[in-house]
Amino acid sequence: MGYINGEIAGIIIFFIGFAGLLSRKNILKTIICVEIMESAIILYFISSAFVEGSVPPIVPFDADKVADPLPQALMITEIVIGIAVSAVALTMFIHMYHKYGTTNWQKAMKKRRNK
Repeated sequence: MGYINGEIAGIIIFFIGFAGLLSRKNILKTIICVEIMESAIILYFISSAFVEGSVPPIVPFDADKVADPLPQALMITEIVIGIAVSAVALTMFIHMYHKYGTTNWQKAMKKRRNK
């Protein structure tokens, strides 16, 4: 029996978040599912760039396998962007909750149409 590597785990976690995104009517739970999907994407890309026995390219050395810093830099950038997107989504959620008084997508849309 084999083990599950980070790429497969990232794909599984992504689709768990996607299933939650489709099945949830609560706005806050939807935001959490999007964050789960973002974390799965980070896990997938970091795992796909992993090379067994590689060393970080920090100081001059004679090594055959040097880790590629580009995927790590891109994922750090994605983490920062993900935090900003989360902050904006939560701010919009708070505004919607104060305006419509509900955390349910469908109830908020009905109240929006009735005004």
